[in-house]
Amino acid sequence: MNAIDQPCSVEELLPERFRQWFAARGWAPRAHQLALLDKARRQRSALLIAPTGAGKTLAGFLPTLVELSSPSSHLSPLAGRGRLAGAAGKSGEGADEIAAELATEAPPSPRTRGEGQTAPHSGGLHTLYISPLKALAVDIARNLETPIAEMALPIRVETRTGDTPVSRRQRQRRYPPQILLTTPEQLALLLASDDAPHLFGTLRRVVLDELHALVTSKRGDLLSLGLARLWRLAPQLRMVGLSATVAEPEQLARFLVPQHRSPAPASGEGEQRADIVVAGGAAQPIVTMLDSRERLPWAGHSARHALGEIYELINRHTTTLVFVNTRSQAEMLFQELWRINDDNLPIALHHGSLDVAQRRKVEDAMTAGRLRAVVCTSSLDLGVDWGDVDLVINVGAPKGASRLMQRIGRANHRLDEPSRAVLVPANRFEVLECRVAIEAVAQNAQDTPPLRRGALDVLAQHVLGCACAAPFVADQLFEEVISAAPYADLPRSDFDDVVAFVATGGYALQSYERFARIKQDQQGRWRVANPKVRQSYRLNVGTIVEDTMLKVRLVRSRGAGSGATGAIGRGGRLLGEVEEGFIESMVPGDTFVFGGEVVRYEAMAEDQVYVSRAHDQDARVPSYMGGKFPLSTYLAERVRRLLDDRRAWASLPDQVRDWLSLQAELSVVPGSRQLLVESFPHAGKHYLVCYPFEGRLAHQTLGMLLTRRLERARARPLGFVANEYALAVWGLGDLSALIRQRRLDLDALFEPDMLGDDLEAWLAESALMKRTFKTCAVISGLIPRRFVGAEKSRRQVLFSTDLVYDVLRKHQPDHVLLRAARADAATGLLDLRRLGDMLSRISGRIAYKSLQRVSPLAVPVLLEIGREAVYGEASDDLLAEAAEELVRTAMG
Repeated sequence: MNAIDQPCSVEELLPERFRQWFAARGWAPRAHQLALLDKARRQRSALLIAPTGAGKTLAGFLPTLVELSSPSSHLSPLAGRGRLAGAAGKSGEGADEIAAELATEAPPSPRTRGEGQTAPHSGGLHTLYISPLKALAVDIARNLETPIAEMALPIRVETRTGDTPVSRRQRQRRYPPQILLTTPEQLALLLASDDAPHLFGTLRRVVLDELHALVTSKRGDLLSLGLARLWRLAPQLRMVGLSATVAEPEQLARFLVPQHRSPAPASGEGEQRADIVVAGGAAQPIVTMLDSRERLPWAGHSARHALGEIYELINRHTTTLVFVNTRSQAEMLFQELWRINDDNLPIALHHGSLDVAQRRKVEDAMTAGRLRAVVCTSSLDLGVDWGDVDLVINVGAPKGASRLMQRIGRANHRLDEPSRAVLVPANRFEVLECRVAIEAVAQNAQDTPPLRRGALDVLAQHVLGCACAAPFVADQLFEEVISAAPYADLPRSDFDDVVAFVATGGYALQSYERFARIKQDQQGRWRVANPKVRQSYRLNVGTIVEDTMLKVRLVRSRGAGSGATGAIGRGGRLLGEVEEGFIESMVPGDTFVFGGEVVRYEAMAEDQVYVSRAHDQDARVPSYMGGKFPLSTYLAERVRRLLDDRRAWASLPDQVRDWLSLQAELSVVPGSRQLLVESFPHAGKHYLVCYPFEGRLAHQTLGMLLTRRLERARARPLGFVANEYALAVWGLGDLSALIRQRRLDLDALFEPDMLGDDLEAWLAESALMKRTFKTCAVISGLIPRRFVGAEKSRRQVLFSTDLVYDVLRKHQPDHVLLRAARADAATGLLDLRRLGDMLSRISGRIAYKSLQRVSPLAVPVLLEIGREAVYGEASDDLLAEAAEELVRTAMG
C-alpha cells in the first residue's frame, strides 16, 4: 500500500486562488488531497482510502477544479455534437423526445452556475462522478457549489439520476456540463446512445465514490463494463476511487485500471492496479450498546422494548440519524416514535420507496438543521455530508463491521472529532452480534466482500447496450470486456455463448423470433434487430430487480367501512411506491402505514394504488423485499468465538449473560469450531435444532436439504424454520430415539455431499431457484419487465420466466441463464458457497445433546415458527406470550 509522499510543494500543486480559499476558511490542504493532485499531474489513477470527515470528496474533485480553473485548461473539439437530434431517430427515440430536445433552452449563459443552471460551454464533459445513491449525487452537487461560487470558477455541475427531468437529461447530452454527477444505470444509458463517442471523447476523469459499495454487486459488474467502454472512448481517461471502508485495497484498486492478459505495457499502469493513497489521523469513534432497562425480547426485529430509550437519546442530542435494516422497520419505528413524541420533536422518515420530492424535502431540512432526527435505511448509509449530526443510533444488529463503520461515519462528519453511535439490539442474539461489531470497530476491522466475478446476465445486458450504440465486432468487444476487472478471467467460450444468447435466446429458444435481439450484417458486425430492441433496452436497463412497485396516491375516502364500491377521484398527492405483492394481499378498507401515515386502501387501477387517511392503531406495515442484509461471515465467526470464551461474557448485559449461563447448565454452549445439535420433544412434535451462525439464507438452504435427508431416514419431518443464527427442523418421528439407536447418523446427515445430488434434486423443484432465474432473465433482457406505455405485472413476469425456466432445464441445461442463476445461488439467495464452507468447517466436530425439553438457546428460533420466512416483519408484542411459555418450558 502506498504511503503518502509529497514530491511537489503546495505551491506547485495548488494555484494561488485555491490556497487563498483554503486559508480564508482556516484550512490547510491535507496530505492525501495534495497526493491526489500529484497523481493527477503524473496521469496516474488512484484509490483514496480515507475516514469519514477527511475531505475525501474534495480530494477527489480537487484535480478537476484546478484543471478547469483556467479557461485554456480543457479545450477539445466538439465535433459531431450538433448531430444529436438527427442521430436520435436512429437510436430509437420517439419523435416527441426529439422535438423536446430541439425545443430545449438556449445555450448556457456565462453568468450563473450550479445545478440546473448554466455556465460557459468550454470543452465538453471533463469529469464524471458516479455514486451508488441518488441522494449522494445531489448532496455532492450541493457541496461543490460552495468552492465553485467562492472562487468564481467557470464550471458547471449537474446531476443526472432517474429523478432528473427528461428535458434536462436531453439538454445534458447536447450541452454537457464540465462535471456530471450520475449513477451506474445512467452511465449505461448514455453509453448505449450513438452519440456516446462524442459525449465522452473529452472525458478526462471518473470519480467513483463509495467504491466498496459499488463493486460488490451486479451494479458493480455493469459499472465495470461501462468503464471498459469509457477507456476505449477516452484513452486519456484516469480514475479516482474514494472509499472509507476497504478490506482488500489491492483488489479494489484493480477495478480502476484496464486489465491485460498479456504483460502490461511498461508505460501504462504497470501492476494493473491504481496507486493506493491512505489518509490517517481520524479520531476513534465512540460506540456503545444500549443496556436497556426493559426486558430484552427473545426474538423479533422491531426493538419496541427500547422505544422510550431511543426517544430519550434523540431528545438529548441535536440531530440524530436512526438507522434500521429494512424499509418496513423504518415505517414502523417512525410511526411509533411519533406516537410517543410528547415534545413534538421534528422527526422525519427517509427510505428509497418514498417519493423523490419527499426525500429531497427531508434532505434539505437536514442540511438546514431543522430536524432533530431522521429514521432511515441504507438510503443514507453512504457519504451524505451532514456535519451537524451528533449521534447515530443503529436499531437492530448491524450485520457487518464495515456497514456499521459506514453508518457511524454519518455522525460528526469531521476528521478531528469522534463519531458517536449507540447500537440497539432488538433481541438477545443481536446483543452478541452488536458486542462483536463494537469490538471490530475498535480494531478497525473490515469485512467488505472481495471483488466478485462478473455475472453473465449483466454481460448480456451490456452486449445488447453496445449493439444499441453502434454495430460491434465480437473480437473487439471481447478484448474490451476482459479489460474490466470482474471479467478479466472470462473464457472466450462464455463470451461467445452470451453473444449467441442475445442473438437467438439460445439453442432451446432460437425458433422464437422475439428472443432474437441482435443480428449480424454482411461485414460480420452485430447490430440490433429492430428499433424496438433499443426502446426495450432503455426501459429495462439496470441490475436492481425488486418486486413490481405501484405508485401510492392519497385521495379522499369513499366511505371507511361502508363497503362502498363507487368510483374514487383519480389524481391525488403522490406518497411514494409500495410493492405489488403487498397490495395483492389486501382488500379495500384494510389499513397500512406508509410515509409515516396510517392510510386506508381504497382501490387499485393499473399501476396506481389509491389510499385515504385513517387512524387505525393496528395498521399493517409493508414488507419490502429491498434492504434486508445478510449476517457477514466475519461477524458470524466473531459471535462463535464470543460464545466459546466464557470470560468475554462479562461484557454482556445481565439478561444475556444469565441466558447463556442457563444454556451451559441445561445443555451445551458450542465451541467456535463446533456445530451444536440438540434434539428434544415439544408440543407433540420432535425437534432437531442446530446453531451454524451462518446467516438466514444459508440456514434456509440447509433446512431444505436436511429435510430431504430426514425424509429418507423415515424421520417424518414436517417443516423447518431459520433465523440468522440457528435452524430448527421438526417432525413426527422421534429424532432423539433415531440418533440414540444409530438409525440416524449426524455426521452423515451433515456431510458436505448434500451439496451434490441432494442439491440438484432439490433445485429441480425449488421455487427459490426459479426466483433466482427470474432475476437473471430480467437483468439479461430476455424477459423485459417494462414496455412502452406499460409494465408487466409480477404475475406476468413470473409466468413468462417459469415457462422459459422449464423449457431450458429440459432442453438446454447448460444455457447461459441457468449458469448465471446457479452462480447467483452460490453467493445469493441460497448462499451455497457459505453453506459449503460451514459443512467443511464442522466435519467431525458435531456436539450433540439429547434433551427432554426446549433449551434456552433454542427459544428464539422456535419463536420464528409461523412467521413469514424471509421478508416479513412481526410485532414483538405478538411473540411475548409464546416466548414466556417457551422459557418456562426450558427452565422446567
